[in-house]
Amino acid sequence: MKKIVLLTLFLAALSCQKKDNTQKTAKVNDEHTFSKPELAVVKHLDLDIKVDFDTQTISGKASWEIDNISRGTEIIFDENTLNITKVTLGDEEKETKFELGTEVEFHGKPLKITIEPNTTKVNIYYTTTKDAVALQWLTPEQTADKKKPFLFSQGESIWSRTWIPCQDSPGVRFTYTAKVTVPNDLLAVMSAENPQKKNDSGIYTFKQDKAIPSYLMAIAVGDLEFQSIDNRTGVYAEPSMLKKSAWEFAELGKMVVAAEKLYGPYRWGRYDVLVLPPSFPYGGMENPNLTFLTPGVIAGDRSLTSLLAHELGHSWSGNLVTNATWDDIWLNEGFTTYVEHRIGEAIFGKKEAEMQDVLTRADLDANVAEYSPTNPDTRLKVSLTNRNPDDGISEIPYVKGYNFLKVIEQTVGREKFDIFIKNYFDAHAFQSITTEDFVKYLNENLIKGNKAIADKIKLEDWIYKPGIPSNITAVHSDDFAAIDIIQQNWRKTGMKGLSQKITSTTGKQHFIDHLPEDITTKEMAAIDAEFNFTKGGNFVIKRQWFVPAIRHHYTVAYPAIEQFMIATSRTGSLMTLYKEMVKTPEGKVRAKQIFEKAKSGYHQTTIQSVEGLLK
Repeated sequence: MKKIVLLTLFLAALSCQKKDNTQKTAKVNDEHTFSKPELAVVKHLDLDIKVDFDTQTISGKASWEIDNISRGTEIIFDENTLNITKVTLGDEEKETKFELGTEVEFHGKPLKITIEPNTTKVNIYYTTTKDAVALQWLTPEQTADKKKPFLFSQGESIWSRTWIPCQDSPGVRFTYTAKVTVPNDLLAVMSAENPQKKNDSGIYTFKQDKAIPSYLMAIAVGDLEFQSIDNRTGVYAEPSMLKKSAWEFAELGKMVVAAEKLYGPYRWGRYDVLVLPPSFPYGGMENPNLTFLTPGVIAGDRSLTSLLAHELGHSWSGNLVTNATWDDIWLNEGFTTYVEHRIGEAIFGKKEAEMQDVLTRADLDANVAEYSPTNPDTRLKVSLTNRNPDDGISEIPYVKGYNFLKVIEQTVGREKFDIFIKNYFDAHAFQSITTEDFVKYLNENLIKGNKAIADKIKLEDWIYKPGIPSNITAVHSDDFAAIDIIQQNWRKTGMKGLSQKITSTTGKQHFIDHLPEDITTKEMAAIDAEFNFTKGGNFVIKRQWFVPAIRHHYTVAYPAIEQFMIATSRTGSLMTLYKEMVKTPEGKVRAKQIFEKAKSGYHQTTIQSVEGLLK
């Protein structure tokens, strides 16, 4: 009997420990949520919704299991443009009062619900509206196959509240199940365990048993098919894109294995990818179990699949260990860029990794120069008070965060740093943490009071000061050095044969980025004739090539530039081109003309960014 009692106590303790590890909520002040999770916090969501393409709305019930920590009489949710029709409490659905507070730009309104001290469940009945930023409704003509409509969501950073009433903070984590009803000729998928083929009913059920923050809630509905790559990876896409997508991502399983060797087991079960229509505003979005990807990554030669390494890396940094507020976004993106580079080196080799290091450093230099080295937004720990937190999702947290982690690696050695990062992921698994939490962990587990190490790392300079610290790691690529020599001599030797010497995407990108400032349109035409950049380049090459084409008035490329800018909604890539255009009066006129043609296919967040620039 004693053994049974002890075993029971042990299992109970283990259960509590597991629960604490998977549903810990960060007790920090997040200015981008109205909710007060320290008083009453959500723990689990049961979602029951219907997707209606005729009205372009989602309607249904969000049933939240809550922990009324304070035993108070109110719980607050975030909502933005939702139509809340009714709120009830408990399984017995006792109707209760609710009210919407004052609207705040970008943030929506607080949804204040009256509860009882012992309330454990809140049921919110609602319908989305046409103003839901997170939802992109596409007509058949806007899809790859042009046969059936499509819907996808994009919740980062604070847009999940436009399609689900939630406590919309990265510091609040919850598990969920969902029942989703869609037209029976379409398939629904979510950031959860997913079906792999359509059924006759159009009703699909989902389960996410790992605690995630609200920005990782995701849904897509369309004419989708699935093809497996190996026993735990596969791809969803429209029928015409499926085979080419599966071929493009043939090494996906190897990437997961490479990441596991570095940072421990992949903890999410399956890792699949969904290839979306071109109006998706990012290269990729790391929704758990199912990364959403731009079709621009389908180059036909696997030259752009390094993007997958980044999104896969989020399975450890971002999804497993999450930034508690959007001021701490570098913990998400800086770490993931580091993980991406390490996975890339394992898969594609050291030479490619060295080229990527040089490109990343160039991105950092360019971004800091654009902001100015004294701009506080070039710090890693930023302040987004009274701002749209999307403003914090620049290149800075990615590339400065990566370079900071490279400095630590160089200081203590890769072997020691690998152990530290693996332990860091384990220690904070399924938790949301602040920059200060990381600093404390770094000091206690790596620096350990060693002044010499601390002085070499210069932690304060990297995290809390603007600009680029003096101890940044030097970068070099022999392959790029060879291209630099070509760059110095091609005016004398001519273009012939250079496309056989510069063959990789990264090599071509470096060549384009370092074209001389006084290049002529005749020389641009000669380069184009040799490399066929305007018509034959992949997405990245075209984006890079079109910058000097705009700057140096290479009008031959203008139709292709316009077509490119209409065909994609990747915000970062588009902004690069729009920013170059608006530098001249005639360019700004052309930018506005293109935007008017293109905006019906752009995601709402892309529209907001471009409109802000054009104004």
